[in-house]
Amino acid sequence: MNYIAQIFNNKLLVASFLGWLIAQILKTIIYVIVNKNFNPERLLGDGGMPSSHSATVMALTSSAAIIHGFSSFEFAISGVLALIVMHDAMGVRRETGKQAVVINNMMDWFKQFDGSIPAEQRLKEFVGHSPMQVLFGAILGIIIGFVYCNMG
Repeated sequence: MNYIAQIFNNKLLVASFLGWLIAQILKTIIYVIVNKNFNPERLLGDGGMPSSHSATVMALTSSAAIIHGFSSFEFAISGVLALIVMHDAMGVRRETGKQAVVINNMMDWFKQFDGSIPAEQRLKEFVGHSPMQVLFGAILGIIIGFVYCNMG
């Protein structure tokens, strides 16, 4: 069988990709509504509502549960992976975003006093997620996995 066809016939993989894609589209739409401007970086970027990381791993986990059952190794592995990814999104990655805000503000302040400081690229501030963003991403992923795996 063709490798490409095998990839597209892998429901766990397709559901995971759909979880990511739908979350990124929703994240961009929500950003436009809240900020009244379109930022193309939101289509592929990290951070924001809902968490695409959570949507991706929970679409994988719910698909594994539906297709292979709750006692399967596929569900066990994807479930542990989901917990690690979502915990990391709310922990280390969220703190990294907070630190980026502080560092960017410090660099702006230093530039006011010393024009010789090179114009560095600003650090990304959208890196991690709040617990609410992770929760909504997880719910979205569960819905996507359930709907996709129960389609004809």
